[in-house]
Amino acid sequence: MDFPNPQAICDGGDLDCGSGLLLIIKNSIDPLQVGNVLEVRSRDKTVADDLPIWCRMVKHDFIGARPNELDVSYFIRKGGEEDDLQQDLEAARGYQWAVRVRGEAGATAQIYSRNHSFRSGQPADFSAQVDQPSSVDYLLAALGSCLTVGFQLNCSRQNLIIDAVECSLRGRLDNVLYHLQLEDTGTPAFSKITGTFYVSSPEEEDKLEEVWQRVIERSPIYQTLCKQVELKINLSVVF
Repeated sequence: MDFPNPQAICDGGDLDCGSGLLLIIKNSIDPLQVGNVLEVRSRDKTVADDLPIWCRMVKHDFIGARPNELDVSYFIRKGGEEDDLQQDLEAARGYQWAVRVRGEAGATAQIYSRNHSFRSGQPADFSAQVDQPSSVDYLLAALGSCLTVGFQLNCSRQNLIIDAVECSLRGRLDNVLYHLQLEDTGTPAFSKITGTFYVSSPEEEDKLEEVWQRVIERSPIYQTLCKQVELKINLSVVF
């Protein structure tokens, strides 16, 4: 099958239609004229099933797919219906995250977040083994996961190959004894969070460092915490 020359190309990397790929497509197809063609490159297998459905819903013409060496090119002809990109962007700007937390026996809490539920223990617990993580553990985990997943997504968008990523973090409270009501000086806040972000990749170190800096700049968790806590997390590239 011969495909028309596209007027624009966008690369979705490993993103699927439910993880931001549609916004990338909409940003790329919105400036095009009706009848122009957009080429969408993707490595995610579910796109083959989901993208034609989305095209039918928004009145675009799904032309077909062409396998490449590393990914698949999908061709979309822009339809005549007015795009609702602006509405989607406004909805994204106004989105509010919400969780519900219910107290449970044994000084624990059950947390409900969308279609998931998990438990939390005492805010500060020094045991090597616990029945559930503490809220302090979750805060560090939120920072680490935000950086790790953000790095993976950014590398995917730029077609950078990464073999493995791992983030190791340590945090110290200014005075945990103040939190435990054993002393009356200091604060219970984190005083410093340190760590190392390990990346195994055959890519040039400068490119990985550039991605790392972008991830830090755009991480909602990192940028919230760095206004209150000293953060020192170093990138370590392992070849």
